[in-house]
Amino acid sequence: MYGNAAEKIAEENEKLLPDPKKWHKQDTTWALSLFGTAIGAGVLFLPINAGVGGIVSLLFITLLAFPIMYFGHRAFAKIIYASKAADEGITGTIREYFGNKASKTFNLVYFFAIYTIVLMYSVALTNTANSFIVNQLHLKEPPRAILSLVLVLVLIFILNFGQDKTIKVMSLLVYPFIASLLFIAIYLIPQWNTSSLNLSSISTASSGQSVLGMLWMTFPIMVLSFNHYPIISPFVIKQRATYGEEATDAKCAQIQKYGYILIFCVVMFFVYSCVLSLSPKDLAMAKEQNLSILSYLANHLNMPVITYSAPLIAFVAITKSFLGHYVGGYEVIRDIIMESSRARGKELKEKTVKTMILVFVILTCWYTAYANPSILGIIDTISGPTGAVILCILPMYSIRKVPVLAKNRGKISNVFVTVVGLITVLAIFKSLF
Repeated sequence: MYGNAAEKIAEENEKLLPDPKKWHKQDTTWALSLFGTAIGAGVLFLPINAGVGGIVSLLFITLLAFPIMYFGHRAFAKIIYASKAADEGITGTIREYFGNKASKTFNLVYFFAIYTIVLMYSVALTNTANSFIVNQLHLKEPPRAILSLVLVLVLIFILNFGQDKTIKVMSLLVYPFIASLLFIAIYLIPQWNTSSLNLSSISTASSGQSVLGMLWMTFPIMVLSFNHYPIISPFVIKQRATYGEEATDAKCAQIQKYGYILIFCVVMFFVYSCVLSLSPKDLAMAKEQNLSILSYLANHLNMPVITYSAPLIAFVAITKSFLGHYVGGYEVIRDIIMESSRARGKELKEKTVKTMILVFVILTCWYTAYANPSILGIIDTISGPTGAVILCILPMYSIRKVPVLAKNRGKISNVFVTVVGLITVLAIFKSLF
């Protein structure tokens, strides 16, 4: 009797759930959320690596960008919704699958992956501001140490308004930023030329690298530019709550597919428009000057709209990405500090931990921005490879080792994601030589 009653209740609950086969308003919202999260400041550096090698690297990225983004993030989603601890996010999932030690190790890798991006954006923001002051405002170049410190302190000041307000401001900036990218891409169409499609330009622009070596180094920037794994946990949790556990996989796949088609089309249109507006030598110069593509376009093209709007768009985009990655990194480093202090029998106050983190962020971001390391070098050696460990290697290892994920084994896409992950991680060694 009780069994029949339970079955009836379950049936009634299923009837209340939206039909997962149909497309609903919340699906559109989540597709746009994936879109907004994926398109960040990393996209501003993709055209440089995509075009510096001419038509070969451009076509290479065109062919591989979508499957890397789709299969990598689909695998990441799979390991989360199969976990009983999915509500705790990826950290809880790793703890359930591999234990506390593995969870702590993952937190360190996760923090390292995110925080190196924060450092990279500190450099990018300083270079963007410096270029705008010199080239657009025609003022004397300010001392880099002072400029970088002021910018970092302004960012920290914004963050002190609180995480909720910071996230709200970021969400408001997402769609104007995307619209701005499309506007720039369309506005550049009259400047298109075929110099980047010339095969003879490859060796010159790529500083003597072999074609194979040049293509190898496109993997880190591809992984970073389309990366949005921080939003996958809340995305999966919401689909499971909305459509039920059995429909989660299919629904996630549906939303991700349409969201990623939109991301791919917008990003690649922007990339092609930028690349076709410049020569491979111009793109190599942008790489050497350590500038985003928008700052270089503003300095290179004699177009008033681009001259003044492009640096401002770049500044907003980099600020948005800095704040977003800082919020993600702050949560992880706070947990690491609290756990390590408890392990030593000490209980730190929240205010003390916050102060420690702020001092650490100010000093490291200021020094990195002042030192001005290569942004694409950071992507090649740190941000891209560590991102590949989280997005590619971790899901594939989990599918291989965790019994509850066994149904996802034996797929060709798994081999593809594993190979991409390994190639991207090994790019660390390629960039050293």
